[in-house]
Amino acid sequence: MAVKKNFQMKKLYYSISEVSKITELEQYVLRYWETEFEQLKPAKNLSGNRIYTNKDIQLILKIKKLLRDEKYTVEGAKKMLKNLAADEAIENERQESSHLKSVKSPSQGELSLFDNTSSTEQHYESDEEKVQLKKDLKELKSFLNNLLDEI
Repeated sequence: MAVKKNFQMKKLYYSISEVSKITELEQYVLRYWETEFEQLKPAKNLSGNRIYTNKDIQLILKIKKLLRDEKYTVEGAKKMLKNLAADEAIENERQESSHLKSVKSPSQGELSLFDNTSSTEQHYESDEEKVQLKKDLKELKSFLNNLLDEI
């Protein structure tokens, strides 16, 4: 009977025996890897048993590939995982920066609670969007003025 590699079932946590079957690794290997790889820290339940998430299993499979398939040493695999983590952090930062650049800025002379870019850095995709933004800001200004009048 073949062990099914697809562990994306509707389960949040797995026991060490389940992870052992999924990854085709002995339980003692999993416990040893926890001591060697700082990224691999499964939580423990109230009984003190390890509980692994899908993310933990993906990490284990990545470690297994580095050590067994790509023939890295434990130290080499640690360095590769750190490099991969750094690359992911850079990519996440790039995506976040790209998203922030796409956020529209107010036109010159208008205040913004969200953005401090100068008016020379502002870009609008269309005049229609600019008109809608001005309309929304006027409505907000009117609302705030009415609110202040009530106080």
